[in-house]
Amino acid sequence: MLKTISKIGNSQGLIFDAALRELSGLQVGDPINVTVHDGGAITIVPLKPTLGADEARAAARALIRDNDELFKRLA
Repeated sequence: MLKTISKIGNSQGLIFDAALRELSGLQVGDPINVTVHDGGAITIVPLKPTLGADEARAAARALIRDNDELFKRLA
């Protein structure tokens, strides 16, 4: 996909149109990590939120509860 750097206010930027946002899964406000590599290549990687200990514990309990029969058959 070819894109062009555009003037945005006093800055310059890349416009994420609907197609690019849909393909990337990015939304307004999403945190990203931007890395500039040797030779000028740029990668944009969405940052996935991490779970806190309480959230992870609750998710694990729900997983075990929802798959109890499967875990018993596998044991």
